[in-house]
Amino acid sequence: MRRRRRGFAGLIILLLIAATLFAIYDWLQKHPQHNPFAPLSLSHPSGWATQKKLSAFADNPDSCFAALDQAGVEHRRLPDIGTGSCVADQRTEIARWSRAPAPIRPAGVAPSCAVGAALLLWQRDVVQPMAQLHLGGKVSSIEHLGSYNCRSIRGSDRPSEHSTGNAIDISAFVLSDGRRVSLLERWNAPDGRSAFLHAVRSGACGYFNTVLSPDYNAAHSDHFHLDQAQRPGGWGLCR
Repeated sequence: MRRRRRGFAGLIILLLIAATLFAIYDWLQKHPQHNPFAPLSLSHPSGWATQKKLSAFADNPDSCFAALDQAGVEHRRLPDIGTGSCVADQRTEIARWSRAPAPIRPAGVAPSCAVGAALLLWQRDVVQPMAQLHLGGKVSSIEHLGSYNCRSIRGSDRPSEHSTGNAIDISAFVLSDGRRVSLLERWNAPDGRSAFLHAVRSGACGYFNTVLSPDYNAAHSDHFHLDQAQRPGGWGLCR
């Protein structure tokens, strides 16, 4: 009798485990933004797995370009440039996407596809909502200081992510009413401009492997450094 009871209890436990696993599987199927095994669609809302999927684009550019095509992002893949450790082979110029309407200025910047895709989702899900919340307006353009630059990390012999175009430096945001919110001038402003800049910095950590701001060091006092660096263990840096 005891053996039968134990066997019955074990069967119940297995059924409960199976039901739980099926429920998790079904939930992930309905919420692909949280499913690490589902392909990234830029049309989906951002989720737990979004940052990892964007990061994976750095090693799989074909998937990245396919995601841009699937979402209807107007873009142009540019020819490879550079030699040796300074080869940029994923240069992508984003022309337009209706869900992230603020262009990157000056025009013509072409970071890696992985960085470009992350910029689009960051703008859609973080920059525009935070501009509305803290500044009561929309961002009409985002200013940068450059992407591709064959150089090492300051104070190091290691190549910068800029040396392959896998990074971009963002310096300011221009609102539709003409207001310009720059990191150099407004990072510590005693109003909504500082709150906006801190919010979009923190929000960027859900889309990029590396986010460096004025809180990191003086070299970043006037810009956010955003990149998709591939590190052992997949760890990131956000400060």
